[in-house]
Amino acid sequence: MLLLPAPPRTLLLNASLEPLCVVALPRAVTLVMSGKATVLESDGRVLHSEHVAVPLPVVLSLTRYVHVPMRRPLPPTRRTVLQRDDHRCAYCGSHADTVDHVHPRSRGGRHEWGNVVAACRRCNHRKADHLLHEIGWELRWTPSAPRGATAFLRGAAVDEPAWSPYLAA
Repeated sequence: MLLLPAPPRTLLLNASLEPLCVVALPRAVTLVMSGKATVLESDGRVLHSEHVAVPLPVVLSLTRYVHVPMRRPLPPTRRTVLQRDDHRCAYCGSHADTVDHVHPRSRGGRHEWGNVVAACRRCNHRKADHLLHEIGWELRWTPSAPRGATAFLRGAAVDEPAWSPYLAA
């Protein structure tokens, strides 16, 4: 019998089906067993104990609505900027592995979503601390802060195909 690894995390939705967070499998099973959540999506496998069988949860929904206070904006980090820009260089479009400040910090630029883009090492090195108009470059897109409930989830999650209908913004 071939055992596939269990999904390390489960998407937890509010009773209104809005994404709340990503939880570890043991926490997901505890929520289901205590009646606080129901399994919306499973990968077909079942977790067994002596008296109970529970479908392996991939997506859960709370049974009661939980009010969530307004979240603080997600800060631009290397990981979140690369995810927002899909690991594509904002200058040439190739694979990006670093981040760059469009208006360099050495010239008064701020570390905020509208000023930070993903960049390949070559473009980042060539641009250095120059302004775009000084070297005749243009951005391929305008950087902005990620919006919607998925902004805080993307960093926590390995792409799980079953999550996509629930994360659509």
